[in-house]
Amino acid sequence: MPTRRKKSADASSRGLTAAEVSQGTPPGPVAEMRNSIGADGGSVLAVFRDPLGGHWQFLAALPIERVEPTPFQRDLSEPHVARLSRVLDGVGRFLDPIIVVRTGDGRYWTPNGNHRLSAMKRLGAKSIVALVLPEAEAAYKILALNTEKAHNLREKALEVIRMARDLAGKGPAAEDQYALEFEEAAFLTLGVCYEKNGRFAGGAYHPILKRVDAFLSVPLDRALRIREERAERLTELEEAVSTAMAGLKERGFESPYLRAFVVGRINPLRFQKGEPPSFDATLEKMIAAARKFKPESVKAEQVARAAGAPDEGG
Repeated sequence: MPTRRKKSADASSRGLTAAEVSQGTPPGPVAEMRNSIGADGGSVLAVFRDPLGGHWQFLAALPIERVEPTPFQRDLSEPHVARLSRVLDGVGRFLDPIIVVRTGDGRYWTPNGNHRLSAMKRLGAKSIVALVLPEAEAAYKILALNTEKAHNLREKALEVIRMARDLAGKGPAAEDQYALEFEEAAFLTLGVCYEKNGRFAGGAYHPILKRVDAFLSVPLDRALRIREERAERLTELEEAVSTAMAGLKERGFESPYLRAFVVGRINPLRFQKGEPPSFDATLEKMIAAARKFKPESVKAEQVARAAGAPDEGG
């Protein structure tokens, strides 16, 4: 069945006009935030509403020592920071404000500007220009807008599981209430795997998880325990797949696609139509099939035809 394209909105039918962006009286909490920025040593350059949703926000210069990344985002890429530093130093201008939210103790978390922030710190900058959002909870949603450096699967999964662990301490909300922030349930399960093994070959299992791993309608603290259990099952599957791969290598097969080949052979969803089985049922079938895998029955041309991402975990 062909996918229907989402109808585009009519031109100039939504949001604020250019004049309206700077009009209006900020509500009390926004005015208080302005005072807080000043008390933190910052300087408010503008107060305005965003043109799409009409939300109040600030453009401000902040003392750079008060700005830090959110504790749940991906790790820095040192080569990317070095490259940014060279470019910023050569241009002699900082033209791309980061986004921040203010914490209760006067620090500013950036969910999407860690590489730019680190580059500016490396260059010795005293301050940094930022869009300050009054709503602290926006930090969890803005990670989805992070296009500063493309994520790989490991980075994204670790970012999402760290976010989930942080949110679990903030209230009893269910995991599925954060579907927008987490983007995919599979990232949560894979994130636990990557926490325990940074070289976990998640790419081989991600397409399957996208079909069988759904968000849970239970509080986040309980959901995290279930994620730990699912990660254990996925690790058990990877161990069985690795054993099958070792058997193929003993027979002289050498290919970057051995894992993809084995996973493809044991994937019960290959010919599945309609609703896929549950996560537990799928993993159970795959683990059993991997343990029964017979390397001696595999022919060279079958491995040669294998397609997919090369192994991540070696």
